[in-house]
Amino acid sequence: MNLEILWFTLIAVLFTGFFLLEGFDYGVGILMPFLGKSDSGRAAVIRSIGPFWDGNEVWLLTAGGAMFAAFPNWYATLFSGFYLPLALMLLALIMRGVAFEFRNKHPRPSWRAFWDWSIFGGSLVPALLWGVALSNIIAGVPIDAQQNYVGGFWNLLNPYALLGGVTFVGVFSLYGAIFLSLKTGGSLAEDAQRMARRLWLPVTLLVFVFVIAGYFATDVFSRLGVDPGVAPLVAGAALVSIGWFVRSGRYGWAFIMMAATLVFSTATLFVGLFPRVMVSSLNSAWDLTISNTSSSAYTLTVMTIVALTLVPIVLAYQGWNYYVFRERVMKHGEA
Repeated sequence: MNLEILWFTLIAVLFTGFFLLEGFDYGVGILMPFLGKSDSGRAAVIRSIGPFWDGNEVWLLTAGGAMFAAFPNWYATLFSGFYLPLALMLLALIMRGVAFEFRNKHPRPSWRAFWDWSIFGGSLVPALLWGVALSNIIAGVPIDAQQNYVGGFWNLLNPYALLGGVTFVGVFSLYGAIFLSLKTGGSLAEDAQRMARRLWLPVTLLVFVFVIAGYFATDVFSRLGVDPGVAPLVAGAALVSIGWFVRSGRYGWAFIMMAATLVFSTATLFVGLFPRVMVSSLNSAWDLTISNTSSSAYTLTVMTIVALTLVPIVLAYQGWNYYVFRERVMKHGEA
């Protein structure tokens, strides 16, 4: 394996970790107005992800930094072409982070309501935009021979990309409901369990509609061939199995299957792209690949040494954090 392939794989792993961990974060924020029917309920929903949300976002920062250092031309095209949606995502994440800190600074209901809706919007907008962005990356966007994005903002809001955005919102909402079923107790857990049972079927149907649309909008299926490999089959089977687990009350297994769905779906996306990193809708010869966007071999070598040294430490710390804060969260007044 050469260093370009190694760093493409590592960036895929970083994005997988981000969706795996931040996915239920977004879902919890999206569901908060529907599950937190009282101030104490909303406070409990927030406490369920309080120790984790900022650490989960580190995966995105690391993935962006790795992309910038390993594949600078990919970074330049992506962040310049997708500038407006990424700026909107950043503003939403800023509001979300501020809301977590400011919500309890004043007891006035209007104050808390404003920050509660900021958490909702700060979770919904990034989830939607991630679906839009990734759908455009695999379907193709206008990129010229100089690796410049030559489309506009409205090019990104095509039907397939919007379907991807709605699908991401649905998947993360289901993930959040399953997480709250495990992380909370009492009436809040019961509400989350009911939400998970209600969401599973429409989300599953939405995912399969998105997959079918991808057959016509992308070349992933033609590249994977008749035998698509293990990853997409496992992702589909895991998603289907969630319905049985939530109906039988086995939410631990439902959470594992939800995580497997995200991991293997992300793997399918990157396998379908490889060796490309962005698809040009104008000319396949203008696709961005790991070869024409990468840094020098020396840069990739130094990055590899640093990554192999520090990543295990970060993983150990984050695992310890989840272990320390493993107890269930309850509403105030519930035992």
